Amino acid sequence: MAESRLTGSVRVVGAGLLGTSIGLGLRARGVDVIVADASPTHVSIAVDYGAGRAAAATDEPQLIVVCVPPDVTARVVAAELEAFPHAVVTDVASVKLSVLHELRASGADVSRYVGTHPMAGRERGGPLQGRADLFLGRPWVVAAHDGISYQRGSVIDDLILDLGATLVEMTPEAHDSSVALISHVPQVVATLMARRLTDAPGAAVNLAGQGLRDVTRIAAGDPGLWVQILGANAQPVVGILKQFRHDLDHVIDALDAPEAVGNRRRLAEELLGGNVGVARIPGKHGQDTRYTQIVVMVDDRPGELARLMGDVGEAGVNLEDLRLEHSPGAQIGLAEIAVLPEAAGGLVDWLAARGWRIAG
Repeated sequence: MAESRLTGSVRVVGAGLLGTSIGLGLRARGVDVIVADASPTHVSIAVDYGAGRAAAATDEPQLIVVCVPPDVTARVVAAELEAFPHAVVTDVASVKLSVLHELRASGADVSRYVGTHPMAGRERGGPLQGRADLFLGRPWVVAAHDGISYQRGSVIDDLILDLGATLVEMTPEAHDSSVALISHVPQVVATLMARRLTDAPGAAVNLAGQGLRDVTRIAAGDPGLWVQILGANAQPVVGILKQFRHDLDHVIDALDAPEAVGNRRRLAEELLGGNVGVARIPGKHGQDTRYTQIVVMVDDRPGELARLMGDVGEAGVNLEDLRLEHSPGAQIGLAEIAVLPEAAGGLVDWLAARGWRIAG
């Protein structure tokens, strides 16, 4: 068991996905974790899964991590600051500036508060979805402010490093504008695209491939939670959506008259801009390395995917990424594996020699 940087107890308020995962990760390092939640059932499940213990009247936590919905985050943080006057308090809400403003307006002691936001999660929430390794290698933003000293806030750094995350320092303003671009607006765009499927003919939906699944995957998020997130970060989101609307109007105008002079070039420039943007998204370990995709046909029966992974490993090739696609009614899947370009040719030959069918 690795030794923790933390020296005291950690109280986790909110035993959902993030709270339970924090508890599991800290317990793996031997930290005394106290689990609290408005739902006794959630506390019981998190405790049963090993995320910590139930609260006791004598608890004196070193650190409190608030993991509750955005619309009650500031209120819960203020209550924890008052109830535990010697503890440092943080939260993991996805919006930071509005929480800080609300705390200051309420007269809360923000000299013991710093907001944070781990860039990690899963499509489903709740304590049953908790994982000790959820934050491993993921960015975790610390939205520092002038009201707290570095020495007092260092315990939050210890928490992040204990959980294997990568600490990123930003102002609350920079954080909120950044997540508007990389998280909140994509949620809106994915949702609106998915809405087009509501009344679509079944014959059309049955043709869906990986492209549609990629674009709409996050549209399955909790509407109630997203109403809170978008409402709390409305202005940065609105600004980006207006720019998006402008770009969309350009595409619509070009396609309204595709034969008109200059419209094909305009369309090509918009598409090329998308290529440039995608190329800026960091890949594995935050690197900009581009990978070669190999598509392998995998029979839909137990053990086949494991056999493919084993053969890739025997070839001495590191698997950089993996994506699976199934077509409706087909008894076969397509495994799209990403590898370094210099390894692709040899791996294709290796897999083919072992009976794998290469689709692309």
